[in-house]
Amino acid sequence: MAEHREHIVSPKIYAVILGALLLGTWITVRAAKIDLGRMNIVLALAIAVTKMTLVILFFMHGKYSPRRTQLVIIAGFFWLAIMLGLTLTDYTARHQEPSRSSNPPAISIHS
Repeated sequence: MAEHREHIVSPKIYAVILGALLLGTWITVRAAKIDLGRMNIVLALAIAVTKMTLVILFFMHGKYSPRRTQLVIIAGFFWLAIMLGLTLTDYTARHQEPSRSSNPPAISIHS
């Protein structure tokens, strides 16, 4: 039977990944203050998926896991892609709310 060896990750790698996650958090905060219209959700999800990937690969040792574990991780990402794709399809198919339109309807007050 094959012996399973633990992979030792350098503290430098953890520090770099932590820095990348902090940078991702800073970018998320900055992006929340920018009005990109309907693309705000796409940008927020892209940043979140990038940060999630770093956490899974390095902090959860997905990169150094056995092949079967990596297959489960990939299947999870595939399922997430399906769910996000369906959500974004629904989101882009909706009409703009009247309260957010550039020409709101006039309000008439009857005395």
